[in-house]
Amino acid sequence: MKTPDSQPSVTAPVAAERAYRSPAGIAGGVLLLVMGAWLGFDAVVNGDARTAWLAVAGLLLAVPLVVAFTIRPAVYANEDRLRVRNPFRVITLPWACVADLRAGYSSEVFTEGGDKYQLWAIPVSMRARKKANRRTGGRKDRGLNGAADFVPRKAAGDQSLDEIRELARDRADKPSAQGEPSIRWAYEIIAPAVAGAVLMAVLLVIG
Repeated sequence: MKTPDSQPSVTAPVAAERAYRSPAGIAGGVLLLVMGAWLGFDAVVNGDARTAWLAVAGLLLAVPLVVAFTIRPAVYANEDRLRVRNPFRVITLPWACVADLRAGYSSEVFTEGGDKYQLWAIPVSMRARKKANRRTGGRKDRGLNGAADFVPRKAAGDQSLDEIRELARDRADKPSAQGEPSIRWAYEIIAPAVAGAVLMAVLLVIG
């Protein structure tokens, strides 16, 4: 039974995890997988025994690599950490250990310990950057004082890095965002690719 002074407990909403991926990379990966599946199926069904085994080995080697470099890369950011899913590794970085993010010819995150990791899911497009720079008009947003503030345009990759920098800056002091970097190898990608390479080598050796 509730007393007059009792109040229902209120839990603060937890911000949703942000995900950053490359739509162009995913689309290219899906296209390559469809083409590979079509060619591989044709080789298995219509080819001789050796051709069929070579097709199986080729798919076993190629499919994980295509997935690794096109569909798999992603960057996830939540209240406590940055999780970078690259082709062959998953790097988890609590916000407290993130020192900087930079974009030159590739997007990179630097830790307080001096380590550097690439962000495969946020590619740097020089063309998109130049296109954004040419748009000198930008846009004008109304600031808190009602005045029109000029907001320069940026390429999509640069905008993503700005968002992640802001998260790192705002959450680095949280108790739940402390810790050391951790790395996990993507054996689910590495194992089938190695198996395919070994099978391909054996088939080529035995002729």
